[in-house]
Amino acid sequence: MTTHTTSTDEFRDHISTVDEEGKRVWVYPKKPKGKHFNYRKWVSYGLLTFFFVAPFIQINGLPLLMLNFVERKFVILGVLFWPQDFFILVLGFLALTLFIVLFTVVFGRIFCGWVCPQTIFMEMVFRRIEYAIEGDYTKQRALDKMPWNTEKILKKGTKTLVFLAISFLIANTFLAYIIGVDALLEIIRDNPLNHLAGLGTMVAFTAVFYGVFAWFREQVCTIACPYGRLQGVMQDRKTVVVAYDYGRGEPRGKLRKNQERTEGDCIDCKQCVSVCPTGIDIRNGAQQLECINCTACIDACNDIMRMIDKPEGLIRYDSEEGIAEGKPWRFFTPRVMSYTAVLTILLVSLSTLLLIRDDAQATILRTPGQLYQKTAQGHIKNLYNISVINKTNHEMPLTLKLQGKEGTIEVIGNKLVLPAQGIAEGVFFAEIPLEELKGLNSEIEVGVYHGDKLITTQETKFLAPAK
Repeated sequence: MTTHTTSTDEFRDHISTVDEEGKRVWVYPKKPKGKHFNYRKWVSYGLLTFFFVAPFIQINGLPLLMLNFVERKFVILGVLFWPQDFFILVLGFLALTLFIVLFTVVFGRIFCGWVCPQTIFMEMVFRRIEYAIEGDYTKQRALDKMPWNTEKILKKGTKTLVFLAISFLIANTFLAYIIGVDALLEIIRDNPLNHLAGLGTMVAFTAVFYGVFAWFREQVCTIACPYGRLQGVMQDRKTVVVAYDYGRGEPRGKLRKNQERTEGDCIDCKQCVSVCPTGIDIRNGAQQLECINCTACIDACNDIMRMIDKPEGLIRYDSEEGIAEGKPWRFFTPRVMSYTAVLTILLVSLSTLLLIRDDAQATILRTPGQLYQKTAQGHIKNLYNISVINKTNHEMPLTLKLQGKEGTIEVIGNKLVLPAQGIAEGVFFAEIPLEELKGLNSEIEVGVYHGDKLITTQETKFLAPAK
């Protein structure tokens, strides 16, 4: 995006939190306040409540969301998925990715400023605790420069303990999304020595979250997050972003009493810079790598505009095209409509796959090394191994039947009982009259029944003598 400022474009040669010597510049943002900040608080409270409550919510006996990579079991909105549902999961991931791209094309990085967990925890939890313990940005800076004394030890120690406690709480909640609440509670209640792997995972997660929110902070957005790096590719001149109206604000000039003002509305108070959590100057241009569209600069600038009796909106949500040419924002551009069409196709395909998805999935293979057997009646028998995955939260006794052919199936050993969210394995003989078979390798279809309900079918090969 074109910049309109009295300075050079030197700021684009490095990120705002690194100085000329390559050392990190610690950001001390001023405590934000204002209309947009209040809106963000309520959005954050809702999302934080959902984050901590969601692991305890169940639908049909299954958690609302669980991503158990260890057991390769995934639950999304109460629907159980296994690796066999990989295609559905990939399609869902593609739909989500395209939705994020579409959302970014239209609204820029509004996700980063309003919804991203990193921003919510950093700005609405850890930063507010920091303000409560150490004071606003000027007091924090003075405290860091202060030699170690009783006040500094007390404040820094208290903040560290609180940060660790919250990081531990987040780590436990995060772990609940992976292994489930029941497994997590078992680890918490039982002797820690019996769950060293789980305990180690909790400690590791706690250390990571503490490191991110106590030290790494805004660097996540500018260095680690791939979404921030890709924003420049996804946005265009019609994308709505937090932008400075340089046409109205330039040239900048300090406010002087009893003098007629010939400069623009920007009085160069730098309040927009003081409140920025990533340390940028929004007046250098809206499309900056570090900008997360958090609206803190909008609130700060509007507050100053009210004080000097100028219209609000010097910094506002707008597109580059809107700022440069005064054109009203349009939602349905050709690019947006193209993305929307593709996203609609993906969602329809995903919904169709979910609707036709079986409650169970069977894998049936002929037992290796076993030839066919011939009975006294002239029938042919093959031995098979079967594995059935339950995609529901209900136990199901199973029966097997041949589909479309005369013949019988005899399960060897115990009856097949499919546990809830589990796997049942067994061995069975399929016996078919020779006249039903077409040659050496015939296709047969085995139906898996729960009572009288056919829950899934599986095709396999049947070996027979040549005719």
